[in-house]
Amino acid sequence: MSELSFEQMLDESIKTIHNGEVVEGTVIDVKPEEIILNIGYKADGIISKNEYTNDQSVDLTAAVKVGDTMTVKVLKVNDGEGQVLLTYKRLAVEKGNERLKEAFENKEVLKATVTQILGGGLGVEVEGARVFIPASLVSDSYEKDLSKFADQEIEFVISEFNPRRNRIIGDRRQLLVAERAEKQKELFEKLNIGDVVEGVVKNVTDFGAFIDLGGVDGLLHISEMSWGRVEHPKKVFKAGETLKVLVKDIRDTKIALSLKFPETNPWVNAAEEYAVGSVVTGKIARMTNFGAFVELKPGVDALLHVSQISRAHVEKPADVLSVGQEVTAKIVDLNLAEKKISLSMKVLETPEEATDVNE
Repeated sequence: MSELSFEQMLDESIKTIHNGEVVEGTVIDVKPEEIILNIGYKADGIISKNEYTNDQSVDLTAAVKVGDTMTVKVLKVNDGEGQVLLTYKRLAVEKGNERLKEAFENKEVLKATVTQILGGGLGVEVEGARVFIPASLVSDSYEKDLSKFADQEIEFVISEFNPRRNRIIGDRRQLLVAERAEKQKELFEKLNIGDVVEGVVKNVTDFGAFIDLGGVDGLLHISEMSWGRVEHPKKVFKAGETLKVLVKDIRDTKIALSLKFPETNPWVNAAEEYAVGSVVTGKIARMTNFGAFVELKPGVDALLHVSQISRAHVEKPADVLSVGQEVTAKIVDLNLAEKKISLSMKVLETPEEATDVNE
């Protein structure tokens, strides 16, 4: 039996490794672009910066120190120069994928920081594995600007897990929908018609404003924004504003709101304030062919019929009056039940004034 050579004995004393094998090594040197490990093999192992992290801003000399122990995966036993190519990043991704698979199967809620704002959604990492959250699954409402989620920690579930096709999809929307449903249930259990509640203006449209009451939206219609006229909701309210509103009606999951509080009703003291025979001053709010409507105060309009404008003949109100003009008239009729007031200017006219109208 021949004796083994020194080289043969040395080779047999050193372990063999294979591509794809997971090994442990000790850091023996760190350079800006690579980490060198002793992995107990006849050649040292090399981890390039690209195989350590996806973040090219990372400083390897600060992240890793000589003497550190690392678990890595063998990419190539011999790179042509006698070195062993290793990866730290891909092994971390594999471990992360196992974690995501477990979360997917158990429908577990995960929490991670947003690392990327992409054209079609958000990118997050869980233990080195990437998860994509499409824009449609980021929120329970349309999000125009996703940049506000940058560096935010968010919660989500894995709705699709297919690492082979590089499709690991996160869903934040279903959590928000479930949370909103729970808040709705709690709110509807304690909300009653006539309650005064606080809310935040969520969205303003041409016909009204949607108010977030704490997980439930209520509609403040333009007709309920004031006892007076509102030209356009956007001139009165803006998103983010806090309001105290009156719950006017509740039908299924729809809530109608109002700012017409009973104590501010301008008709409350109308019997005394607008008694027949009283002389009042107001502004022309709008006109028709049969008369002009005079605003005495916000929410209280009175009709000045064309026949009551002057003792002289007036064909149509626009011939002698204009919107915004201030007029003085006498109250000739008051109908509280129908909230109607009739005015007359001609009863206050002098003969000279009637002549002036005809000229």
